[in-house]
Amino acid sequence: MKNLPIDISGMTLLCAAAPVAVVDFESKRPKADENGVPLFTVLLVVLHDGGAEIMPVRLSGSPSGRLVQGTPVTVAGLMATQWTMGERSGVSFRADRIEAAPPGASTGLGAGNGSGASSPAGK
Repeated sequence: MKNLPIDISGMTLLCAAAPVAVVDFESKRPKADENGVPLFTVLLVVLHDGGAEIMPVRLSGSPSGRLVQGTPVTVAGLMATQWTMGERSGVSFRADRIEAAPPGASTGLGAGNGSGASSPAGK
């Protein structure tokens, strides 16, 4: 499956819920990436063009900073991957890094290269 970089410049990103460890459905044990680093999922609210979307984003390792509901975040290396499992299909999202945005900082780093930024909410 091909990974597609997502350009999030011009979007505002907020944490919708605290990070949750990814667990194996059958064993109920925490999942890890190919390097043994624990996987986490962070629900993000993505504000764009007068609309909003909820996006679950998976990442290796614990997110940086205290992420609670409503926290503005920055995201680096956001990628989308299309998947198919039997009759079902969809798109999953993964990021290299998600962290609480410093006060007054723009939220959202462009995919892959860490370039680009979005405007703070309300502008």
